[in-house]
This record gives sequence, structure tokens and C-alpha cells, in this order.
Amino acid sequence: MSKIVTGILFIIICGVFFEAGLILSDTIVTGQPPQIGKLLTSQLDALSSLISSIHHASSKQKTVTVLNPDDVASALQSKSGLNGVNIQTLSAYTNDSTSNDEINVTLTVMGYNTTTSGTNVTNGTVIISPNQTYSITATATGQSGSGGFNIDINSIIITSLTELYNNNGNTS
Repeated sequence: MSKIVTGILFIIICGVFFEAGLILSDTIVTGQPPQIGKLLTSQLDALSSLISSIHHASSKQKTVTVLNPDDVASALQSKSGLNGVNIQTLSAYTNDSTSNDEINVTLTVMGYNTTTSGTNVTNGTVIISPNQTYSITATATGQSGSGGFNIDINSIIITSLTELYNNNGNTS
């Protein structure tokens, strides 16, 4: 047999064993006879949804230039309650057409909180504690300007504030 036919047969055999294991595990978990059509339909729906979301996310999302990054960073800092944000990590994306005068924008930026707990001096040495690091995701609207978009500070809504690192050495 040629290598191509052998490869195709190997893939088919792996698929058959995978489906048999799925049907068997469904029977064990539910305690009822398997509904093979329902299992196959749910697998195909999940696979097509995954392929569709990957295709749409990669083809539609565009990076936009923020014309007022200092104002956006200040607003994100005050709305998140953090001590500061790293303006160099500020990025803005949109799924809207950038030819529109007003677009919806997704903002991402890294933020930090400084720690001021415990004693800082032990036997004459200074102990430096690292900052807590956060990832901030927000949505806002932007108005078209020359070479980019001005983000409306009042429209910023924080959708996610995720702790990435804290001074206890725990990472999320």
C-alpha cells in the first residue's frame, strides 16, 4: 500500500476509536443507551462554531491608533482603581469599518498596584516587593481624527480586570 492510503486508513481508524470511546463514555455517564445522532450533531456544531469564530476573529478585527492615549490611560486608571497603567502597552482594536466617523473600540492595557504592607527594613537592608500586575480590557467609542481615533473618555466601560501577578508570588 502506498503511504497516502496507509495514512488515510490510520486517520479513519483513529476516528472510529475516538467515536467508540465517546459513545461508551456517554453510555456510562448517562446510564442510558447512546444517542449517536445527537452526539455527532453536537460535535459537528462545536467544530463548525470553532472554525467560524477563528475565521471571523482573524479577518475582521483591525488595530486602530489612539490619538489621546494619556487621557485614556488616566480614565482607565481611575475607573479600575489601580495605582497606574503602562501606557506603552495600550492597544485598541475594532471590528467596525475604520472609514466610519464613530466606531466601537476594545482597549487592552497592563496596570499595576504598588504594595505597602509589612516592614520594609530588616537589619538595615531594604526589601523590595514587586507590584501586583493586572490586565485591563475595556470597551469605548472612538471618533475619527487625523491618523487615528480619539477615544471618548466618558464611554469607557471596563469589561475585565484580571490579576496576572501579585506580590505573594502567585500567578493567575
